[in-house]
Amino acid sequence: MNRLDGKVALVTGGARGLGGATAKLMAAAGAKVLITDLLDEVGAATVAGIEKAGGKAAYLHHDVVDEAGWEKAVKFAADTFGGLDILVNNAGIASDGKTLEETTLESWRRVIAVDLDSLFLGIKHAIPLLRARAGQWPGGGSIINISSIMGFVGMPGAASYIAAKGGVRLLTKAAALELAPSKIRVNSVHPGFTETDMVKGALKDLGARSGGVGENVMKDMITQRHPIGRMGVPIDIANAVCFLASDDSAFMTGSEVVVDGGYIAQ
Repeated sequence: MNRLDGKVALVTGGARGLGGATAKLMAAAGAKVLITDLLDEVGAATVAGIEKAGGKAAYLHHDVVDEAGWEKAVKFAADTFGGLDILVNNAGIASDGKTLEETTLESWRRVIAVDLDSLFLGIKHAIPLLRARAGQWPGGGSIINISSIMGFVGMPGAASYIAAKGGVRLLTKAAALELAPSKIRVNSVHPGFTETDMVKGALKDLGARSGGVGENVMKDMITQRHPIGRMGVPIDIANAVCFLASDDSAFMTGSEVVVDGGYIAQ
């Protein structure tokens, strides 16, 4: 529909999964997309696929917990595509499935760093570029932070992940209020259980900790808890992200968009 024509987007963790689907959809909608990730070969392949389909994209190796890496990423966006209009803070990791009693401080801090601290760094370093171009769009600049339904509810064995995703939810609101005068909107997306490599790994670990239940059995059990009758797929989340990136959502900031097949409505 080309509703992102003329815009430049940066998508972290954009090589595959939710980030990959988002990058592809944004490019198809007319945006120039900078994909950043640690998976260089996969990221390069995603860029090649976008370009083959007629879109514009580039890839940059990027550790989201490294502040210097963020400085490099936003500069790369400016040098390559002329600026930045959209930031999608998507990169994240799961916790290791251990209880609070079993969790080491090192493991706790790693999840918090990747799933929460990196969003602070991304927002901080993207602001000047977003502000510089925000006035040319009805919806201004747009930051989309990927949280989770675990930013609303708890689950045993995932305390660090839940703490981080809850933090993302409220960081989004604080940033939305600070940046509204600059015409930069900040919203969060809260995916439910979605068929990605990270969720598959989490289901496998959860099954192992539930008496050795297999991954497929665990998936069936989780699927039954979705009123809509299935787990999500990456494009479900990408559609919500692209809506928030576009001027169609010009009156939305500080909002929480839950995409979970009704999981937490029960």
